[in-house]
Amino acid sequence: MKIGYLGPKNSFTYQATNAGFPNLIQLAFQTIPKCLEAISDQRIDMAVIPIENSLEGSVHASMDYLFHSKDLTVKQEMILPIRQQLMMVDPNKKPEVIMSHPQALAQSQAYLNEHYPTTPIVQTPSTTYAAEYASAHPDEAVAAIASKQAADAFSLRIIGHDIQDNDQNETRFWVITKRCTQDSRQQNVTKGKLSFFLTLPSNQPGVLHKMLAAFAWRGIDLAKIESRPLKTSLGQYYFIIDLTVDENEPLIQYAFEEIALLGAEIRVLGPYEIRMISASGEQ
Repeated sequence: MKIGYLGPKNSFTYQATNAGFPNLIQLAFQTIPKCLEAISDQRIDMAVIPIENSLEGSVHASMDYLFHSKDLTVKQEMILPIRQQLMMVDPNKKPEVIMSHPQALAQSQAYLNEHYPTTPIVQTPSTTYAAEYASAHPDEAVAAIASKQAADAFSLRIIGHDIQDNDQNETRFWVITKRCTQDSRQQNVTKGKLSFFLTLPSNQPGVLHKMLAAFAWRGIDLAKIESRPLKTSLGQYYFIIDLTVDENEPLIQYAFEEIALLGAEIRVLGPYEIRMISASGEQ
């Protein structure tokens, strides 16, 4: 089997993929849409994409693509602690520029403000790109923010360990597969989560409350709710909602039926199990 991931190699998405599926053929893709398109085109069987970071929030490119793709669903969720390292070729030099992906820079802002307040910052397409550039240009005194695995891969020395602003920094990754012809809610998952997209029938006072009440009075735990623009006109949104699955799938199904009778549109992702991965890549 083949599994795709948002590359390049040694990125955090690669770490999650390698920890969860070390024996599958792994293919890197430059963007989330290209990665997910490869599933629809049957070039790969599964894909791993980032869905949410605990500090920076949801990955909108992932959410929006999945909302508009009717043939994809979630097979599994993996949670990876994110540990950012500052690295250089020569640890005795003072960095003249610091490079990394915008999210890694944002996650390390307090450290950078304290230790390198005047050092120029350059955004790169990925943390791996920054590490590779620093390795290939030792005379430029470039420092990169990336993972320990990237430091090892490009023979860089870590000059700042675990520089992320919050030790609870984690990223959720979804393992995406093509939707089966059978109802995906029939998967044998008794403890985990289920996500679904909700589109309201109209923008009327109290309509969202009516939808959510279908879960509240049944005692179904909503783990997350977030809105995203439909990109049709101002004030038009869809919602992504996560539910906790705990042998309560019949109640969830009844709630879906009630919401459908109220005129809303629902598309289910999952249910899926949750796997925790350590910062070293071990499960």
